[in-house]
Amino acid sequence: MASQQQPEQQAPPVQRLRIRYAKRGRARFASHRDVVRAFERALRRAHVPMAYSSGFNPHPRISYANSSPTGAATEAEYLEIGLAETCDPDKVLTALNEAMPDGLVLVEIRDAVAGKVSDGLEASVWRVELPGADGRAMADAVRLFLDRDELVTERMTKNGPRSFDARADVKGISAYATGGVPMLDLVIAHGEPLVRPDDVLRVLHELHPDFAIADPARITRLIQGRLELGRVIAPW
Repeated sequence: MASQQQPEQQAPPVQRLRIRYAKRGRARFASHRDVVRAFERALRRAHVPMAYSSGFNPHPRISYANSSPTGAATEAEYLEIGLAETCDPDKVLTALNEAMPDGLVLVEIRDAVAGKVSDGLEASVWRVELPGADGRAMADAVRLFLDRDELVTERMTKNGPRSFDARADVKGISAYATGGVPMLDLVIAHGEPLVRPDDVLRVLHELHPDFAIADPARITRLIQGRLELGRVIAPW
């Protein structure tokens, strides 16, 4: 009987690059799967010499970390790519940006340090614009939120409803208005399960029913990184 053919073993990457990218405009509606496809197409079009995984179905070595939810804009998404040849990071950044679809923008690129791309991504700063909301009711709801040590809410998952505390991982929350539009800034630690801005909005409404969201909230992740004394510091 012939022996089973073993998959070809790929060489390890000779260089790893970490990239910060943004989802702007209509690109905020791109799902994580959409983003993955867009990056893989851009890597091919830009002729970036990717390293590949071993096995019967080799894949380009790309690692993503803590992607934002569909519908949220972001200025602070991170990924890492492994290369089969050493390249100038700035040239890779320029070539990839020329190949990316509108709204997906590579902002920074650096040689990777030891560890995982997710290392140092402990918390996020989110900005939530709430056109049509009652700013006074929002401020009252925030005060009620800050007075509580625990606020249990429920989220529907693929395995059914899941209850969790939406309060403990919120390390900062402030309410204000810009140009007459009510705004919230949130500092949320990356716990398990991950508390999202829409979880906080749901709890605020439960605390103060007059705080109702008339128009869709516009959510943007501003920073993602290390959590130090209530502030989020970029990971590089």
